[in-house]
Amino acid sequence: MQQMSAPPVRGQTARVVNRSKKRKSDPAPSRWSYRFQRLMLTPLFRFSLRVGIPFALTCSLGFVYLSDEGRRTELQDVVAQMRANIEERPEFMVQLMEIEGASEEVATAIHEIVSITFPISSFDLSLPLIQKTVADLNPVRSADVRLQPGGVLEVVVDERTVGALWRTHDGLFRLDEEGVYIGLALERNDFPHLPVLAGDGADEAVPEARNLMKVAAPLGTRLKGLVRMGERRWDVVLDRGQRIMLPEQEPARALERVIALNQVQDVLERDLARVDMRLAHRPTIRMNENAVKELWRIKTTAVEASGNE
Repeated sequence: MQQMSAPPVRGQTARVVNRSKKRKSDPAPSRWSYRFQRLMLTPLFRFSLRVGIPFALTCSLGFVYLSDEGRRTELQDVVAQMRANIEERPEFMVQLMEIEGASEEVATAIHEIVSITFPISSFDLSLPLIQKTVADLNPVRSADVRLQPGGVLEVVVDERTVGALWRTHDGLFRLDEEGVYIGLALERNDFPHLPVLAGDGADEAVPEARNLMKVAAPLGTRLKGLVRMGERRWDVVLDRGQRIMLPEQEPARALERVIALNQVQDVLERDLARVDMRLAHRPTIRMNENAVKELWRIKTTAVEASGNE
């Protein structure tokens, strides 16, 4: 026989219903919901959701796609074809090279050393490399390379001017006004107006040599050149084997004294071998052997004549 439970009291039923209503209307979040909301307030977590996860998915898909060698080759071919279609457009093609400011010899050397086969895309040209290659040529002081409208590669050259000729055991060389080596001089007659220098260290004193050449201009065609002696001073070489030996200090002033003396007394027209100006207070003249013999003959004749008297 089952026992019957007593029916709930009316007041107790009301309290149970009220408790359930209070629980359903409670606005407080659960523990996991609270943690998730706090996590969403973190800037790094929001950045990971917005950027990190999509980036990781994209990279994963890319790695999966590129893991196949055939797909990689196909992609490379597509990129190369797209690049070629852009680079080989007519507006990007260079048709010829123009050289300005250079002699025919230097222009020929530039064409040979640059060695570009036209037409060529401007994307395949390295202008800084071409400029450095041209500027490294001995006859070139500086160069400027730029692309001009119409597919023209323009090379503007500042060419060195030949200032002197330097004769060595290896031949005759051209120097600029600062003594920088330019190249070989095949014929002396190609540069009749230029001085000829010789001796060790002559290339390092070209400005001084050019100044001496200006001072020696009154000597005209008798002047043959300058010889550097001991890498410290100059000898002025004239025709008939004559030399003017200049001092290390103030050589131009010493040469001016010799020229003035020659204009007054025609010293250089006599049978002299050397005019030594190395000691400014005591210039010395060295006569040729024939002149010395003649001088001794004259003195001997004079002595004999005075003895007979």
